[in-house]
Formats: sequence, structure tokens, C-alpha cells
Amino acid sequence: MTEPTWFKSSYSGGTDGESCVEIAHTPGRVHIRDSKNTSGPRLTLTPEAWADFVTYASGG
Repeated sequence: MTEPTWFKSSYSGGTDGESCVEIAHTPGRVHIRDSKNTSGPRLTLTPEAWADFVTYASGG
């Protein structure tokens, strides 16, 4: 399996500019990791669970 293509959210940031989350999409999955620890733990969700999380996190 090849490494997915990761990207940072345009809304990801902090006071130091380094608080970033990276996201990658593969068929049927959304992968989430810390941009400062790319070899560290990753969270994998279904697209539906990711959509629910985004709705919750955005206060919607």
C-alpha cells in the first residue's frame, strides 16, 4: 500500500502557527494525523463519521 497524500486544513493553526492537523483520503476512509508528529498515531474514520465530527467541531 502506498502512502496517502496528506494535506493541512486551511483552518488549522494556532498562536504559534504550528498547531496543524493533516488529512488524507483513501477509498472509504479519512485519515487524520498531527503534522508535527507524522510518524505518530493516526486516526482513521469512515467518511460519515468524519462528516459528523466536522459538524460537531464547527458547532453546527
